[in-house]
Amino acid sequence: MERTCLSDREHLLLEWLNTVLPVAPDRMAPASSDASFRRYFRIWYDGQTRIVMDAPPDKEDCRPFVAIGQAMRGLGLNTPEVLAGDLDQGLLLLTDLGSRQYLAELDEGSVAGLYDDALAALACLQTGGDPDSPLLPPYDSALLHREMDLFRDWFLERLLGLELYMDERQTLDQTFALLADNALEQPQVWVHRDYHSRNLMVTGPVNPGVLDFQDAVVGAVTYDLVSLLRDCYIAWPREQVERWVLDYRARLRALGMSGLDDAGQFLRWFDLMGVQRHLKAIGIFARLKLRDGKAGYLRDIPRTLGYVLEVTDRHAELASLRELLRARRVDRWEPTP
Repeated sequence: MERTCLSDREHLLLEWLNTVLPVAPDRMAPASSDASFRRYFRIWYDGQTRIVMDAPPDKEDCRPFVAIGQAMRGLGLNTPEVLAGDLDQGLLLLTDLGSRQYLAELDEGSVAGLYDDALAALACLQTGGDPDSPLLPPYDSALLHREMDLFRDWFLERLLGLELYMDERQTLDQTFALLADNALEQPQVWVHRDYHSRNLMVTGPVNPGVLDFQDAVVGAVTYDLVSLLRDCYIAWPREQVERWVLDYRARLRALGMSGLDDAGQFLRWFDLMGVQRHLKAIGIFARLKLRDGKAGYLRDIPRTLGYVLEVTDRHAELASLRELLRARRVDRWEPTP
């Protein structure tokens, strides 16, 4: 395989592969983009493909990926199997779940079947994972608040250049406290934390393939449901989303999960959990642009912000957030070409 124009990390990766593969790879190409410092490559050798994760150890730790992936496979989820690894150098050789990303495959004809598979896998995760396991950290109030602070710090102040007044800061503080309390009062389960159409692969016979699970936590039962059904990258009609939400609640109850007796409460949990997640996501998209030079995620902010505004219109306790966003014309923000 030609080695010209490779970075130091890529040279290191190829040298390591020569020690773990029976033959040298014929070809290597980027497998996916990632919002973190991790990179993924697909390699071809001996008539088959594998995925190589490159996670620079000064920026990323492979150990949670290995441990959590193994645990999720034990629950029946289709996560990549680790075939070889050098954790000190941040290199993993993984099985290849293919290139058929949910986002590219979803349409009116396929969505019902693909989402049914994704929701079945999510139910396995939430009913099978032990919330008292020391493997996953808690999605506690401090973490929930740090995530929402990204919206204030990176989107409102840095990207938009707003100087917030004292009453606006108080509005955000009160809203963030409400949203954190909403998450913490829900049944606590294993949470993938990025369970959406860019991290789910169309695979067979076990669908979906599940990626990017290394930041999993123990948190609110509706968090991953929001990630999937109010996806930052593709939107569905609210009426359809609510049907999926209530069907999923019924699925969990049939599997024996307690604390889900009130359908209206479950929908409220879902709505407010969505605001927390989407405020975080907007802040992350702004940070990816300003800190990491990844401007493409700005295109997803209007859709994500639209979810927030939709929910604030339906819940009186979020009226002050709605007024802030509209007074500062945040609700009309669009990325510049």
